[in-house]
Amino acid sequence: MTFIPAYVQKEFETNKANARVGSRLVSHTERVRVWHIVCQPGDRLPVHKHQLDYFWTIHGPGKARSHFNNGRISEIEYQNGDTQHHKFAEGEFFMHDLENIGDTPLVFTTVEFLDSANPPLPIEPMEGDLAAVSI
Repeated sequence: MTFIPAYVQKEFETNKANARVGSRLVSHTERVRVWHIVCQPGDRLPVHKHQLDYFWTIHGPGKARSHFNNGRISEIEYQNGDTQHHKFAEGEFFMHDLENIGDTPLVFTTVEFLDSANPPLPIEPMEGDLAAVSI
């Protein structure tokens, strides 16, 4: 039986406003936020909240596990170039983590659209962020 670990359940509470959907913010304009995710084997991106329309593309093969706020747990095997688009109605969102359970780094680009049905949550700048245009 698979279950959501207690430390992940706790993050669903503590990270309700965590809009850092990537490892590094590489561009932030009036229209988009562009993120890079690099997750080494055994590493994990903490629980974060998606409420903006967005898409991601992976830049190599890999395997990941995610725990979702609705209790779902998914394990996915990615191929280079896999891309997925998400659109949210007003008030819709989901939260999840991303754990690399494979033996290769997971490398993604994620693009969020700021003109979505929901307002963007604020982002706390972190070292390594290279926001091209601040708004």
